[in-house]
Amino acid sequence: MIRVMLIDDEEDALDLLEILLGQLGNVQVIGRYMNPVEAIEVIRTLQSNGRESPIDAVFLDNRMPGMNGMEVARAIRQMIPQMPIIFTTAHAEYAVEAFEIQSIDYLLKPFTPDRLQNAVTRVQHSMSHSSLSPSSTNPSQAGHVENSSAAIQCLGGFQIRLPGNGGRVLSWKTKKEKELCALLIHVAGESLSTAAILEAIWPGYDLNKAKTYLYTCLSYLRKTLTDHHIPIRINKVHQGFVAEWDGMILDVAEFKQLVSQIKSLSTQSDHLTRSVTTIEMDAELYDQMNQMYKGDYMDACDFRWAESRQLEVRGAYIRALRVWYAYFHKQDNASLAVDSMQRILKLIPDSEQDGRELIRLHLHMGNRSEAHRVGSQLEQAVCLQLGAELEAETVLLIQQTREKAEWNNR
Repeated sequence: MIRVMLIDDEEDALDLLEILLGQLGNVQVIGRYMNPVEAIEVIRTLQSNGRESPIDAVFLDNRMPGMNGMEVARAIRQMIPQMPIIFTTAHAEYAVEAFEIQSIDYLLKPFTPDRLQNAVTRVQHSMSHSSLSPSSTNPSQAGHVENSSAAIQCLGGFQIRLPGNGGRVLSWKTKKEKELCALLIHVAGESLSTAAILEAIWPGYDLNKAKTYLYTCLSYLRKTLTDHHIPIRINKVHQGFVAEWDGMILDVAEFKQLVSQIKSLSTQSDHLTRSVTTIEMDAELYDQMNQMYKGDYMDACDFRWAESRQLEVRGAYIRALRVWYAYFHKQDNASLAVDSMQRILKLIPDSEQDGRELIRLHLHMGNRSEAHRVGSQLEQAVCLQLGAELEAETVLLIQQTREKAEWNNR
């Protein structure tokens, strides 16, 4: 989780930036200031206390009364030379000066979520080469980055990472070669009969032609794996085939193992002390889970045989997010409680129960406009996209939210 401070003299700009950062899912806003002098004093106090800074990056407007963004940036640089700074401004003329003081990025308003994601990615790269943040020296994360072994990715699509640190992935000769490899890995070391493979990958094909395609793909696949030193063996077993791999990371297996720990954390949460150390440790585990879930199982591969597993893994992730939501809500960690519920609604936007929970949370936090926005999105997902009617409880809550938003705008 990247922890950021926001500085802008316009409250609406702060609200919008915080919402957009929250939608990215891996960013936590730990402070927002309309007065740049106050923000600098907070950073100076943290430094003078000899504490490690809880701030990973600063998002900074340029034109502000009393002290402009360049002056603020230089003041921060004097205290923390390696602090990543991202300018968010409507004025392009300061870009050269911004890069002279080595800002990470310069975002011109209005910017898109994708452009903001690029800026956050630059912060992540900066953190990976700096000891500024505790999370950048986390042993488990460091080991993951430096791991040079081949690995199998099933979440967010299917691909095989090649050995080495270049981040290269295996190229396939044909789509069916890729699907055959994915299918054999999907059954996790179990053998598949020739008939089962043909039915899964070449349904309705002439039997002799389908067998020819299968043996051609097997030949391609074995050669591809050997040429790239991938430790996956495709062996003939009785009337079928089996894939075996030695020491390779299978992301979906690691994800399932991690998610299984969430239930244990849930049952133990009542016995945990509310110390900063405990909460930060749990937040890191939450962040790790979200980073592992890059997307649906075999996403966008159009593998018909993977659909049930896709629903199973997605369901496990959603249940884990609900556990995290309950935990963060109990710990009064509103930012991560909102984050976990937003992730759920991104996966199931028509979930009225989850939508109502997020609306109530925003109202409790005083975010009436955001509560109204969530209600409108829920109404669109259920009524317009599904063609269904909202539950009475949802209708009443949305109406109350709308009235509060209208009253607030008077």
